Amino acid sequence: MATPLVPHLVRGAKLDASGSTQHAISNPATGAALGNVPLDALDAAEAAVAAAAAAFPSWSETPVGERVQCLFRYKAILEARADEVARVLVAEHGKTLGEARGSVRRGIDCVEHACAAPVLMMGRTLPQIAVSSSFCRTAAEGGVGIDSCVDRLPLGVCVGITPFNFPVMVPLWMWPMAVACGNTFVLKPSEKDPLSAVLMTELAFEAGLPSGVLNLVNGGTPMVEFLLKDPRVMAVSFVGSTRVGEIVYRTASAHGKRVQAMCGAKNHSIVMPDAVREAAIDGIFGSAFGNAGQRCLAGSVVVCVGDSAGWLVPGLVARAKSLQVGPGDAAGCGMGPMQDADGLTRVHAAIEAGVRDGATLLLDGRAGALPERGCFVGPTIFDHVPPGSTLATTEIFGPVLSIMRAPDLDAAVALVNQSEYGNMAVLFTDSGHAARRFERTVQAGMLGINVGVPAPMAAFPFAGWKKSFFGDLHTNGEDGVRFFTKSRVTVRRWI
Repeated sequence: MATPLVPHLVRGAKLDASGSTQHAISNPATGAALGNVPLDALDAAEAAVAAAAAAFPSWSETPVGERVQCLFRYKAILEARADEVARVLVAEHGKTLGEARGSVRRGIDCVEHACAAPVLMMGRTLPQIAVSSSFCRTAAEGGVGIDSCVDRLPLGVCVGITPFNFPVMVPLWMWPMAVACGNTFVLKPSEKDPLSAVLMTELAFEAGLPSGVLNLVNGGTPMVEFLLKDPRVMAVSFVGSTRVGEIVYRTASAHGKRVQAMCGAKNHSIVMPDAVREAAIDGIFGSAFGNAGQRCLAGSVVVCVGDSAGWLVPGLVARAKSLQVGPGDAAGCGMGPMQDADGLTRVHAAIEAGVRDGATLLLDGRAGALPERGCFVGPTIFDHVPPGSTLATTEIFGPVLSIMRAPDLDAAVALVNQSEYGNMAVLFTDSGHAARRFERTVQAGMLGINVGVPAPMAAFPFAGWKKSFFGDLHTNGEDGVRFFTKSRVTVRRWI
Protein backbone atom coordinates (compact mmCIF):
# COMPACT_ATOMS: atom_id res chain seq x y z
CA MET A 1 0.00 0.00 0.00
CA ALA A 2 1.45 3.37 -1.06
CA THR A 3 2.20 5.93 1.65
CA PRO A 4 -0.29 8.81 1.28
CA LEU A 5 0.69 12.33 0.28
CA VAL A 6 -0.04 14.85 3.04
CA PRO A 7 -2.40 17.39 1.41
CA HIS A 8 -2.34 21.16 1.41
CA LEU A 9 -5.60 22.88 2.40
CA VAL A 10 -6.60 25.84 0.24
CA ARG A 11 -10.01 27.54 -0.04
CA GLY A 12 -11.46 25.04 2.40
CA ALA A 13 -10.49 21.95 0.38
CA LYS A 14 -7.61 19.52 -0.03
CA LEU A 15 -5.03 20.30 -2.70
CA ASP A 16 -2.72 17.46 -3.75
CA ALA A 17 0.35 19.26 -5.06
CA SER A 18 3.45 17.08 -4.71
CA GLY A 19 6.29 19.25 -6.01
CA SER A 20 9.57 17.63 -7.00
CA THR A 21 10.81 16.48 -3.57
CA GLN A 22 9.10 14.92 -0.56
CA HIS A 23 9.91 14.06 3.05
CA ALA A 24 8.75 10.76 4.54
CA ILE A 25 7.29 11.01 8.04
CA SER A 26 6.96 8.09 10.43
CA ASN A 27 5.91 7.27 13.97
CA PRO A 28 9.06 7.95 16.04
CA ALA A 29 8.18 5.19 18.52
CA THR A 30 7.53 2.41 16.00
CA GLY A 31 8.96 3.50 12.66
CA ALA A 32 5.58 3.00 10.96
CA ALA A 33 5.19 5.14 7.84
CA LEU A 34 2.63 7.94 8.21
CA GLY A 35 2.87 9.89 4.97
CA ASN A 36 4.96 11.85 2.49
CA VAL A 37 5.21 15.62 2.84
CA PRO A 38 5.75 17.73 -0.30
CA LEU A 39 8.65 20.12 0.23
CA ASP A 40 8.64 22.45 -2.76
CA ALA A 41 5.12 22.59 -4.22
CA LEU A 42 5.29 26.30 -4.95
CA ASP A 43 2.06 26.16 -6.91
CA ALA A 44 0.31 25.32 -3.65
CA ALA A 45 1.93 28.30 -1.92
CA GLU A 46 0.83 30.57 -4.75
CA ALA A 47 -2.72 29.21 -4.54
CA ALA A 48 -2.83 29.65 -0.76
CA VAL A 49 -1.62 33.26 -0.77
CA ALA A 50 -3.96 34.10 -3.65
CA ALA A 51 -6.88 32.57 -1.75
CA ALA A 52 -6.03 34.50 1.41
CA ALA A 53 -5.63 37.75 -0.53
CA ALA A 54 -8.98 37.26 -2.28
CA ALA A 55 -10.76 36.49 1.01
CA PHE A 56 -9.34 39.47 2.91
CA PRO A 57 -11.60 42.32 1.69
CA SER A 58 -14.81 40.54 2.66
CA TRP A 59 -13.47 39.01 5.88
CA SER A 60 -11.94 42.27 7.13
CA GLU A 61 -15.30 44.00 6.65
CA THR A 62 -17.16 41.27 8.54
CA PRO A 63 -18.06 42.62 12.00
CA VAL A 64 -15.69 41.30 14.63
CA GLY A 65 -18.59 39.89 16.62
CA GLU A 66 -19.50 37.71 13.64
CA ARG A 67 -15.89 36.70 13.01
CA VAL A 68 -15.47 35.27 16.47
CA GLN A 69 -18.62 33.15 16.17
CA CYS A 70 -16.55 30.80 13.99
CA LEU A 71 -14.00 30.59 16.80
CA PHE A 72 -16.66 29.86 19.42
CA ARG A 73 -17.84 26.95 17.27
CA TYR A 74 -14.24 25.88 16.68
CA LYS A 75 -13.53 25.82 20.41
CA ALA A 76 -16.55 23.59 20.98
CA ILE A 77 -15.39 21.19 18.26
CA LEU A 78 -11.90 21.06 19.74
CA GLU A 79 -13.29 20.34 23.19
CA ALA A 80 -15.30 17.44 21.79
CA ARG A 81 -12.46 16.00 19.70
CA ALA A 82 -9.46 16.85 21.88
CA ASP A 83 -8.58 13.22 22.54
CA GLU A 84 -8.60 12.42 18.81
CA VAL A 85 -6.23 15.31 18.13
CA ALA A 86 -4.01 14.26 21.05
CA ARG A 87 -3.66 10.72 19.68
CA VAL A 88 -2.57 12.04 16.29
CA LEU A 89 0.06 14.06 18.17
CA VAL A 90 1.29 10.95 19.96
CA ALA A 91 1.61 9.06 16.69
CA GLU A 92 3.48 11.70 14.69
CA HIS A 93 5.48 13.45 17.39
CA GLY A 94 6.01 10.90 20.15
CA LYS A 95 4.61 12.87 23.09
CA THR A 96 3.10 10.94 25.94
CA LEU A 97 -0.68 10.96 25.85
CA GLY A 98 -0.75 13.23 28.90
CA GLU A 99 1.62 15.72 27.28
CA ALA A 100 -0.40 15.66 24.06
CA ARG A 101 -3.65 16.31 25.89
CA GLY A 102 -2.02 19.13 27.81
CA SER A 103 -0.73 20.84 24.67
CA VAL A 104 -4.15 20.58 23.01
CA ARG A 105 -5.66 22.15 26.12
CA ARG A 106 -3.25 25.08 25.98
CA GLY A 107 -4.10 25.55 22.31
CA ILE A 108 -7.81 25.65 23.12
CA ASP A 109 -7.05 28.34 25.70
CA CYS A 110 -5.57 30.45 22.88
CA VAL A 111 -8.73 30.04 20.80
CA GLU A 112 -10.78 31.09 23.81
CA HIS A 113 -8.60 34.18 24.23
CA ALA A 114 -9.06 35.09 20.56
CA CYS A 115 -12.85 34.90 21.06
CA ALA A 116 -12.45 38.07 23.12
CA ALA A 117 -11.35 40.06 20.05
CA PRO A 118 -14.37 42.44 20.24
CA VAL A 119 -12.90 43.69 23.51
CA LEU A 120 -9.21 43.23 22.71
CA MET A 121 -9.43 45.21 19.45
CA MET A 122 -11.09 48.23 21.00
CA GLY A 123 -9.46 51.54 20.23
CA ARG A 124 -9.33 54.68 22.38
CA THR A 125 -10.89 58.10 22.18
CA LEU A 126 -10.13 61.47 23.78
CA PRO A 127 -12.79 64.13 23.23
CA GLN A 128 -11.88 67.81 23.44
CA ILE A 129 -8.17 67.10 23.05
CA ALA A 130 -7.70 70.62 21.68
CA VAL A 131 -9.59 73.75 20.61
CA SER A 132 -9.37 75.51 17.25
CA SER A 133 -10.36 79.17 17.14
CA SER A 134 -10.31 79.45 13.34
CA PHE A 135 -14.06 79.18 12.92
CA CYS A 136 -15.38 80.86 16.07
CA ARG A 137 -18.55 82.92 15.59
CA THR A 138 -17.79 84.91 18.71
CA ALA A 139 -14.84 85.13 21.05
CA ALA A 140 -17.11 83.93 23.84
CA GLU A 141 -17.50 80.60 22.11
CA GLY A 142 -13.89 79.81 22.89
CA GLY A 143 -13.25 77.97 19.64
CA VAL A 144 -14.35 74.67 18.06
CA GLY A 145 -13.54 71.48 19.97
CA ILE A 146 -11.31 68.83 18.41
CA ASP A 147 -11.69 65.12 19.22
CA SER A 148 -9.24 62.31 18.52
CA CYS A 149 -9.46 58.53 18.39
CA VAL A 150 -7.29 55.56 17.51
CA ASP A 151 -8.70 52.40 15.92
CA ARG A 152 -7.12 48.98 15.39
CA LEU A 153 -7.46 47.56 11.88
CA PRO A 154 -6.38 44.26 10.27
CA LEU A 155 -3.18 44.03 8.22
CA GLY A 156 -4.06 41.65 5.36
CA VAL A 157 -2.54 38.25 4.59
CA CYS A 158 -0.53 36.85 7.51
CA VAL A 159 1.73 33.78 7.59
CA GLY A 160 2.60 31.37 10.39
CA ILE A 161 5.68 29.12 10.25
CA THR A 162 5.54 26.63 13.10
CA PRO A 163 7.90 24.08 14.69
CA PHE A 164 7.77 20.32 15.14
CA ASN A 165 7.70 20.27 18.94
CA PHE A 166 4.18 21.69 19.44
CA PRO A 167 2.38 21.19 16.12
CA VAL A 168 -1.06 21.93 17.60
CA MET A 169 -0.48 24.54 20.30
CA VAL A 170 1.86 26.89 18.42
CA PRO A 171 -0.36 27.33 15.32
CA LEU A 172 -3.15 28.21 17.75
CA TRP A 173 -0.93 30.96 19.16
CA MET A 174 -1.15 32.55 15.74
CA TRP A 175 -4.04 32.10 13.38
CA PRO A 176 -7.08 32.35 15.72
CA MET A 177 -6.06 35.81 16.89
CA ALA A 178 -5.02 36.83 13.37
CA VAL A 179 -8.37 35.91 11.81
CA ALA A 180 -10.35 37.25 14.78
CA CYS A 181 -8.67 40.61 14.09
CA GLY A 182 -9.85 40.46 10.47
CA ASN A 183 -6.78 39.09 8.72
CA THR A 184 -6.54 36.04 6.50
CA PHE A 185 -3.90 33.41 7.11
CA VAL A 186 -1.52 30.90 5.53
CA LEU A 187 -0.09 28.27 7.90
CA LYS A 188 3.13 26.40 7.06
CA PRO A 189 3.57 23.64 9.69
CA SER A 190 6.76 21.69 10.24
CA GLU A 191 7.42 19.11 7.57
CA LYS A 192 8.34 16.66 10.35
CA ASP A 193 4.85 16.28 11.82
CA PRO A 194 2.12 18.14 9.90
CA LEU A 195 -0.77 15.66 10.35
CA SER A 196 -2.19 17.22 13.51
CA ALA A 197 -2.04 20.70 11.94
CA VAL A 198 -3.92 19.38 8.91
CA LEU A 199 -6.59 17.91 11.18
CA MET A 200 -6.86 21.13 13.20
CA THR A 201 -7.30 23.16 10.01
CA GLU A 202 -10.00 20.81 8.73
CA LEU A 203 -11.84 21.24 12.03
CA ALA A 204 -11.72 25.02 11.48
CA PHE A 205 -13.44 24.52 8.15
CA GLU A 206 -16.02 22.38 9.93
CA ALA A 207 -16.61 25.30 12.31
CA GLY A 208 -17.65 27.44 9.33
CA LEU A 209 -14.55 29.53 8.69
CA PRO A 210 -15.13 30.99 5.20
CA SER A 211 -13.16 29.84 2.18
CA GLY A 212 -9.70 31.36 1.94
CA VAL A 213 -9.60 32.83 5.44
CA LEU A 214 -7.33 30.01 6.67
CA ASN A 215 -5.09 27.98 4.37
CA LEU A 216 -2.36 25.41 5.02
CA VAL A 217 0.62 24.60 2.85
CA ASN A 218 3.18 21.91 3.56
CA GLY A 219 6.81 22.25 2.62
CA GLY A 220 10.39 22.97 3.48
CA THR A 221 12.81 25.80 2.79
CA PRO A 222 11.53 26.64 -0.74
CA MET A 223 8.00 27.19 0.60
CA VAL A 224 9.25 29.35 3.47
CA GLU A 225 11.30 31.51 1.11
CA PHE A 226 8.28 31.99 -1.16
CA LEU A 227 6.08 33.11 1.73
CA LEU A 228 8.71 35.46 3.19
CA LYS A 229 9.17 37.29 -0.08
CA ASP A 230 5.62 37.37 -1.48
CA PRO A 231 4.50 41.02 -1.61
CA ARG A 232 0.92 40.09 -0.70
CA VAL A 233 2.02 38.85 2.75
CA MET A 234 1.93 41.58 5.38
CA ALA A 235 3.14 39.77 8.54
CA VAL A 236 5.05 36.64 9.50
CA SER A 237 4.92 34.80 12.82
CA PHE A 238 7.64 32.20 13.37
CA VAL A 239 8.64 29.72 16.06
CA GLY A 240 11.81 27.64 15.69
CA SER A 241 15.56 27.69 16.12
CA THR A 242 17.55 30.88 16.52
CA ARG A 243 19.57 30.12 13.38
CA VAL A 244 16.47 29.88 11.20
CA GLY A 245 14.58 32.56 13.10
CA GLU A 246 17.21 35.18 12.42
CA ILE A 247 17.09 34.34 8.71
CA VAL A 248 13.30 34.57 8.74
CA TYR A 249 13.41 37.91 10.53
CA ARG A 250 16.02 39.45 8.24
CA THR A 251 14.45 38.14 5.04
CA ALA A 252 10.84 39.00 5.81
CA SER A 253 11.59 42.43 7.28
CA ALA A 254 13.79 43.24 4.28
CA HIS A 255 10.70 42.58 2.15
CA GLY A 256 8.63 45.05 4.17
CA LYS A 257 6.83 42.64 6.47
CA ARG A 258 6.08 42.79 10.16
CA VAL A 259 7.87 39.86 11.88
CA GLN A 260 7.82 38.12 15.24
CA ALA A 261 10.33 35.28 15.57
CA MET A 262 10.25 33.19 18.76
CA CYS A 263 13.54 31.31 18.77
CA GLY A 264 15.92 29.09 20.71
CA ALA A 265 16.78 29.01 24.39
CA LYS A 266 19.12 27.80 27.09
CA ASN A 267 16.95 27.99 30.18
CA HIS A 268 18.31 27.98 33.72
CA SER A 269 16.85 27.05 37.08
CA ILE A 270 18.50 28.31 40.28
CA VAL A 271 17.96 26.36 43.49
CA MET A 272 18.55 28.05 46.83
CA PRO A 273 19.34 26.06 49.98
CA ASP A 274 16.02 27.13 51.54
CA ALA A 275 13.89 25.82 48.63
CA VAL A 276 11.10 23.37 49.37
CA ARG A 277 12.94 20.23 48.38
CA GLU A 278 10.25 18.06 46.81
CA ALA A 279 8.78 21.03 44.95
CA ALA A 280 12.19 21.90 43.51
CA ILE A 281 12.91 18.31 42.45
CA ASP A 282 9.46 17.93 40.88
CA GLY A 283 9.65 21.25 39.06
CA ILE A 284 13.14 20.76 37.66
CA PHE A 285 12.51 17.15 36.70
CA GLY A 286 9.35 18.00 34.76
CA SER A 287 10.97 21.01 33.12
CA ALA A 288 14.05 19.09 31.96
CA PHE A 289 12.47 15.85 30.81
CA GLY A 290 8.89 16.76 29.88
CA ASN A 291 8.25 16.42 26.15
CA ALA A 292 11.65 14.62 26.08
CA GLY A 293 13.29 18.02 26.51
CA GLN A 294 11.97 19.15 23.13
CA ARG A 295 10.54 22.52 24.08
CA CYS A 296 11.81 26.07 24.16
CA LEU A 297 10.92 26.33 27.87
CA ALA A 298 12.87 23.23 28.88
CA GLY A 299 14.96 23.88 31.98
CA SER A 300 18.17 22.33 30.75
CA VAL A 301 20.63 23.87 33.24
CA VAL A 302 20.36 23.86 37.04
CA VAL A 303 22.57 26.09 39.18
CA CYS A 304 22.80 24.79 42.75
CA VAL A 305 23.50 27.53 45.27
CA GLY A 306 25.46 26.67 48.41
CA ASP A 307 24.76 23.22 49.80
CA SER A 308 21.50 22.67 47.85
CA ALA A 309 23.32 20.21 45.58
CA GLY A 310 23.57 17.81 48.49
CA TRP A 311 19.88 16.97 48.34
CA LEU A 312 18.92 18.13 44.85
CA VAL A 313 21.36 16.07 42.78
CA PRO A 314 20.60 12.65 44.33
CA GLY A 315 16.90 13.45 44.26
CA LEU A 316 16.96 14.21 40.54
CA VAL A 317 19.02 11.13 39.71
CA ALA A 318 16.67 8.89 41.67
CA ARG A 319 13.61 10.32 39.92
CA ALA A 320 15.22 10.00 36.49
CA LYS A 321 16.19 6.38 37.08
CA SER A 322 12.56 5.54 37.83
CA LEU A 323 11.23 7.18 34.66
CA GLN A 324 9.68 4.75 32.17
CA VAL A 325 10.69 5.52 28.58
CA GLY A 326 8.60 4.13 25.74
CA PRO A 327 5.81 4.80 23.24
CA GLY A 328 3.73 7.77 24.34
CA ASP A 329 0.47 5.83 24.47
CA ALA A 330 1.89 2.93 26.50
CA ALA A 331 0.58 2.47 30.05
CA GLY A 332 2.88 4.06 32.62
CA CYS A 333 5.03 5.84 30.03
CA GLY A 334 6.74 8.91 31.49
CA MET A 335 8.77 10.01 28.47
CA GLY A 336 8.38 9.29 24.78
CA PRO A 337 10.94 9.22 21.96
CA MET A 338 12.76 12.00 20.21
CA GLN A 339 10.68 13.20 17.29
CA ASP A 340 13.02 11.73 14.67
CA ALA A 341 16.43 10.13 14.14
CA ASP A 342 18.09 13.54 13.71
CA GLY A 343 17.01 14.45 17.22
CA LEU A 344 18.41 11.21 18.58
CA THR A 345 21.74 11.87 16.87
CA ARG A 346 21.80 15.40 18.28
CA VAL A 347 21.32 14.17 21.86
CA HIS A 348 23.98 11.46 21.50
CA ALA A 349 26.42 14.07 20.21
CA ALA A 350 25.68 16.35 23.17
CA ILE A 351 26.35 13.53 25.63
CA GLU A 352 29.66 12.77 23.95
CA ALA A 353 30.60 16.46 24.04
CA GLY A 354 29.81 16.62 27.75
CA VAL A 355 32.10 13.72 28.49
CA ARG A 356 34.89 15.31 26.41
CA ASP A 357 34.49 18.62 28.22
CA GLY A 358 35.04 16.97 31.60
CA ALA A 359 31.53 17.06 33.06
CA THR A 360 30.58 14.22 35.39
CA LEU A 361 28.07 11.88 33.74
CA LEU A 362 25.73 10.76 36.51
CA LEU A 363 23.08 9.14 34.32
CA ASP A 364 23.61 8.11 30.68
CA GLY A 365 20.44 8.08 28.63
CA ARG A 366 22.06 5.92 25.98
CA ALA A 367 22.19 3.01 28.43
CA GLY A 368 19.49 1.18 30.35
CA ALA A 369 16.19 -0.36 29.32
CA LEU A 370 15.13 1.32 26.08
CA PRO A 371 12.79 -0.02 23.38
CA GLU A 372 14.66 -1.70 20.54
CA ARG A 373 12.77 0.20 17.86
CA GLY A 374 12.20 3.92 17.62
CA CYS A 375 14.11 7.12 18.41
CA PHE A 376 14.54 6.57 22.13
CA VAL A 377 17.05 8.00 24.57
CA GLY A 378 16.66 8.10 28.32
CA PRO A 379 17.02 11.03 30.71
CA THR A 380 20.65 12.12 31.03
CA ILE A 381 22.19 14.08 33.92
CA PHE A 382 25.62 15.74 34.07
CA ASP A 383 27.12 17.33 37.19
CA HIS A 384 29.96 19.84 37.54
CA VAL A 385 29.39 21.15 34.02
CA PRO A 386 32.12 23.66 33.08
CA PRO A 387 30.93 27.20 32.26
CA GLY A 388 31.40 27.90 28.58
CA SER A 389 31.19 24.22 27.59
CA THR A 390 28.81 22.84 24.96
CA LEU A 391 26.46 21.55 27.64
CA ALA A 392 26.37 24.94 29.35
CA THR A 393 25.81 27.11 26.29
CA THR A 394 24.20 25.14 23.44
CA GLU A 395 20.51 24.38 23.10
CA ILE A 396 20.38 20.59 22.96
CA PHE A 397 16.60 20.21 22.60
CA GLY A 398 16.57 16.82 24.28
CA PRO A 399 16.42 15.19 27.73
CA VAL A 400 19.87 16.27 28.95
CA LEU A 401 20.13 18.11 32.27
CA SER A 402 23.32 20.00 33.18
CA ILE A 403 24.11 20.84 36.81
CA MET A 404 26.41 23.71 37.80
CA ARG A 405 27.39 25.17 41.18
CA ALA A 406 27.49 28.70 42.59
CA PRO A 407 28.35 30.03 46.06
CA ASP A 408 25.47 32.53 46.23
CA LEU A 409 22.50 33.93 44.33
CA ASP A 410 24.42 36.75 42.64
CA ALA A 411 26.99 34.30 41.27
CA ALA A 412 24.20 32.03 40.04
CA VAL A 413 22.44 34.91 38.29
CA ALA A 414 25.74 35.89 36.67
CA LEU A 415 25.98 32.38 35.19
CA VAL A 416 22.46 32.73 33.81
CA ASN A 417 23.12 36.15 32.34
CA GLN A 418 26.18 34.93 30.45
CA SER A 419 23.89 33.10 28.04
CA GLU A 420 23.16 34.61 24.65
CA TYR A 421 19.58 33.47 25.11
CA GLY A 422 16.93 35.00 27.37
CA ASN A 423 13.78 32.93 27.13
CA MET A 424 13.18 31.65 30.68
CA ALA A 425 14.79 31.63 34.11
CA VAL A 426 13.46 30.03 37.29
CA LEU A 427 14.27 30.37 40.98
CA PHE A 428 13.33 27.88 43.69
CA THR A 429 13.42 29.54 47.10
CA ASP A 430 11.38 30.20 50.22
CA SER A 431 12.79 33.73 50.52
CA GLY A 432 10.88 36.73 49.23
CA HIS A 433 14.07 38.80 49.39
CA ALA A 434 15.94 36.31 47.14
CA ALA A 435 13.01 36.13 44.73
CA ARG A 436 12.84 39.90 44.43
CA ARG A 437 16.58 40.22 43.82
CA PHE A 438 16.38 37.47 41.19
CA GLU A 439 13.48 39.19 39.42
CA ARG A 440 15.35 42.49 39.29
CA THR A 441 18.71 41.17 38.08
CA VAL A 442 18.17 38.13 35.86
CA GLN A 443 18.04 38.71 32.09
CA ALA A 444 15.16 36.65 30.72
CA GLY A 445 11.71 37.49 29.43
CA MET A 446 9.77 34.79 31.29
CA LEU A 447 10.46 34.14 34.97
CA GLY A 448 9.30 31.47 37.36
CA ILE A 449 9.35 31.51 41.16
CA ASN A 450 8.95 27.94 42.41
CA VAL A 451 7.46 27.08 38.99
CA GLY A 452 9.44 24.73 36.76
CA VAL A 453 7.89 25.83 33.45
CA PRO A 454 6.50 29.38 33.66
CA ALA A 455 4.68 29.17 30.34
CA PRO A 456 2.40 32.22 30.12
CA MET A 457 -1.32 31.70 29.68
CA ALA A 458 -2.82 33.09 26.48
CA ALA A 459 -3.68 36.45 28.06
CA PHE A 460 0.04 37.16 28.56
CA PRO A 461 2.78 37.40 25.91
CA PHE A 462 5.36 34.68 25.25
CA ALA A 463 8.12 37.14 25.95
CA GLY A 464 11.62 35.88 25.16
CA TRP A 465 14.61 38.23 25.25
CA LYS A 466 18.04 38.42 23.61
CA LYS A 467 18.59 35.76 20.90
CA SER A 468 15.43 33.98 21.95
CA PHE A 469 13.36 36.57 20.06
CA PHE A 470 13.61 38.79 17.00
CA GLY A 471 11.01 41.50 16.54
CA ASP A 472 9.11 44.05 18.61
CA LEU A 473 5.77 42.43 19.47
CA HIS A 474 5.53 38.94 20.96
CA THR A 475 2.82 36.36 20.41
CA ASN A 476 -0.27 36.12 22.65
CA GLY A 477 -1.60 38.65 25.13
CA GLU A 478 -1.88 42.32 24.22
CA ASP A 479 1.23 41.98 22.06
CA GLY A 480 -0.54 39.41 19.89
CA VAL A 481 -3.44 41.76 19.19
CA ARG A 482 -1.10 44.63 18.39
CA PHE A 483 1.02 42.43 16.11
CA PHE A 484 -1.96 41.41 13.98
CA THR A 485 -3.43 44.93 13.75
CA LYS A 486 -2.33 48.40 12.70
CA SER A 487 -3.42 51.63 14.38
CA ARG A 488 -5.22 54.48 12.65
CA VAL A 489 -5.63 57.88 14.28
CA THR A 490 -8.49 60.21 13.36
CA VAL A 491 -8.67 63.89 14.36
CA ARG A 492 -12.20 65.43 14.08
CA ARG A 493 -13.75 68.84 14.37
CA TRP A 494 -17.27 69.84 13.48
CA ILE A 495 -17.72 73.43 12.32
